[in-house]
Amino acid sequence: MAERIWHKSAVALLLVATVAVAGCSKKSERVYFNGNYYPHKARAADKADRKRFTVSVRRADQGRAGAREAGRYGGKQYCLKNFGTSEIAWTVGPDAPDAVLARQSGRLTFSGTCVLW
Repeated sequence: MAERIWHKSAVALLLVATVAVAGCSKKSERVYFNGNYYPHKARAADKADRKRFTVSVRRADQGRAGAREAGRYGGKQYCLKNFGTSEIAWTVGPDAPDAVLARQSGRLTFSGTCVLW
């Protein structure tokens, strides 16, 4: 019985330590643009054609220039991770005029296609 309690305690401690370390490393891996952190998320626009993607950048109200660069970075990360290339044909990209950009609740949304060789 004591061995079973010890085993459960060890597993719980290991789980807590793992979560604590994971949380620390994630913050240290943040990339800042113009001195600000812009959380971004890239995902496939269409499950049938994963080359097409969108990037949503939060906290864009901190500065448009930084949000644009965070979007560019997120798109390159997506293409590198999924296809091994960083070349992108932007549909609505970081260099698009402000009037074209999709803005909603402090977010900017970009879209593009990963270019394969």
